[in-house]
Amino acid sequence: MSALEPRVPSGSDTTVPVQPPQSPQPPPGGILEPAYRALSIGIISVIFLIAFEATAVGTAMPVAARELDGIALYAFAFSAYFTTSLFAMVLSGQWSDRQGPLRPLTVGIAAFAAGLVCSGTAGAMWLFVLGRAVQGFGGGLVIVALYVVVSRAYEERLRPAIMAAFAASWVVPSIVGPLAAGTVTEHLGWRWVFLGIPALVIVPLAIALPAIRRTASGPVDTGGAPAAFDGRRIRLALGISAGAGLLQYAAQDLRWLSLLPGVVGAALLVPAVLGLLPRGTYLARRGLPSVVLLRGVAAGSFIAAESFVPLMLVTQRGLSPTLAGFSLALGGVTWAAGSWVQSKGRTAPYRERLMVLGMVLVAFAIAAAPAVLVESVPVWTLALAWGVGCLGMGLVIGSTSVLLLKLSPPQEAGSNSAALQISDALANVVLLAAGGAAFAALGGGAVGAGHAVAEGASHPTAFVVVFLPMAAVALAGAWVATRLDPVPPAGRTEAVGGAA
Repeated sequence: MSALEPRVPSGSDTTVPVQPPQSPQPPPGGILEPAYRALSIGIISVIFLIAFEATAVGTAMPVAARELDGIALYAFAFSAYFTTSLFAMVLSGQWSDRQGPLRPLTVGIAAFAAGLVCSGTAGAMWLFVLGRAVQGFGGGLVIVALYVVVSRAYEERLRPAIMAAFAASWVVPSIVGPLAAGTVTEHLGWRWVFLGIPALVIVPLAIALPAIRRTASGPVDTGGAPAAFDGRRIRLALGISAGAGLLQYAAQDLRWLSLLPGVVGAALLVPAVLGLLPRGTYLARRGLPSVVLLRGVAAGSFIAAESFVPLMLVTQRGLSPTLAGFSLALGGVTWAAGSWVQSKGRTAPYRERLMVLGMVLVAFAIAAAPAVLVESVPVWTLALAWGVGCLGMGLVIGSTSVLLLKLSPPQEAGSNSAALQISDALANVVLLAAGGAAFAALGGGAVGAGHAVAEGASHPTAFVVVFLPMAAVALAGAWVATRLDPVPPAGRTEAVGGAA
């Protein structure tokens, strides 16, 4: 008898078939199968537009600051975004866990669009910075709410694929965004770089919201009434946002007087971080704390280093800003490739090993970057090295998102997603501030002002003291990546042996 045929009960003189137990089979297809198609297209389109805006703003920002006579406030146009987004991430996590992700997502997209309009119509630099702050608040709400949507609406088998799609959404913007923004700025004016995006967000939002309302709205059913907002976490969120802002201000103004806001910022930041991130995060405790820590280590070290790559190529090797930007274009493709690799089911058993490899690749790319300070080293070697680093980032960033959702109970998906994003954004703020301070202290201010090109002066040390410490941070991340499994290898062996 075939193993697939129904069995007849022993001793029975009837021929009534007994159906074998049915194991649940996942439906065929992926994130574009009919049940997920509208939701996937909608949220991927939102990510695409946010990515396009993020890559385009850097091109238009210098022109905007010059026309608004606001060069002195230039850095605050970036820091205002990060500062308000930190608070919004915590708020979005609380809001999503208690009422579902629909409302914070809708409010976040509305705030993001309103901030773009405010910046695009600003007549003074302080209004431009205000618009960036409103935009950051909206962006913080959106990114955490989208993670909760993924947690609720997609089966676990599909989460790596949707995270890979998020990463792929950055490929075209990273290549086309700077060129498109430069063209728009030159022919229509910098304001249209900001004013063009809000109208485009309406279509993907209209596609996604009905699907989100159907699959991911409302609080998680825990058998009781939804918990109230945690006032303590909201206060800590305000502390982390204010502390990060003060630290950035202190790092940008290297005077003795700036020590005071720096100390106040640290006093606000440290207890807030310890209260908002999982216990044991900065001790690299196994499981969720190490996942959250690794996200910050990877994103902070890489983004802090990448921020100085175009400046190094322009001032030290004489490239145009456009060519310097295109030197990083390959990274968008390799980042998406790394994210695609981690999304494949066959790689799931090796996820932690791939993340260790990813951090080693990131450390290699950052350490290799300052080699182009040597005139005999071709500039294209940096593009190749950075492509290798972006491949590693694709392996790591997508996997941290997948592991976080896997290790989070449904009712904590919002808070834990907020912790992951806080770790990411806060590491960017702190490591950028540290790298910027070291850069300025060793003569980088002259480099940034163009003196190295105009006067023939060379300041390679100012770049080296940024890249090499960031490479060391990334290499430490390779060790953190060995601690992502809540159960150590020895514990798993003992468990198997005991069961046997």
